[in-house]
Amino acid sequence: MSDNSCSAKKRFIMGLVQLQQKWVLTFQGWLLLLLCLSALLVFCVTHIHSFLAVNAPIKADALVVEGWIQDHTIEKAIAEFEQGNYQILITTGAPISKGYYLAEYNNFAELSAATLTALGFNQDKLVAVPAPEVQKDRTAAAARALSQWISAANVPIKSVNLYTEDTHARRSWLIFKQELAPDIKVGVIAIHSIDYDPKHWWAYSTGVRKIISELIAYLYARLVSWQS
Repeated sequence: MSDNSCSAKKRFIMGLVQLQQKWVLTFQGWLLLLLCLSALLVFCVTHIHSFLAVNAPIKADALVVEGWIQDHTIEKAIAEFEQGNYQILITTGAPISKGYYLAEYNNFAELSAATLTALGFNQDKLVAVPAPEVQKDRTAAAARALSQWISAANVPIKSVNLYTEDTHARRSWLIFKQELAPDIKVGVIAIHSIDYDPKHWWAYSTGVRKIISELIAYLYARLVSWQS
């Protein structure tokens, strides 16, 4: 084979490949990376619950109670109403999907309002605002129904505290703020669930399910505009 043929073959091969230099992690580097990832994981595990079950109350005209919350949480709402010097308590909620043929109330807003009345709450300061039946985004439907009621009722409400349960708080707060802005300020109060210890949520199946489902739902809500 001639020198020209060898040179041409070499140029052809060199046109297909090239020599590159790159940095790679050493054993110490991989160890440091593993330690950093482990620290990040521990931080997330110990702080994710407090992030989702956020508490950020404001001085508000109305206390808005999400009607689906458990009875023990509804009971605590009375004390919050009395301490917070609110003008009115509003319950929200979607239609009940099970047992409504046998129940007197067919939506969570009216059911929670009736529960508050049974607990001795003043009916003159209580309003139920049911949300319509929807296939998805029930929290958004409840927030929209509240916004429409405030506008139609022409009541002097310029600020509300959203009263809800546990890890649902962060997502509900986001959606209610988006729906009621900019005319109405929104704070949030989260009451811990009695189904598990929030400081050790990973040790309970209920805690794990709530954290995972609410984190996914919150991330989804961040990507969607709930404005009408």
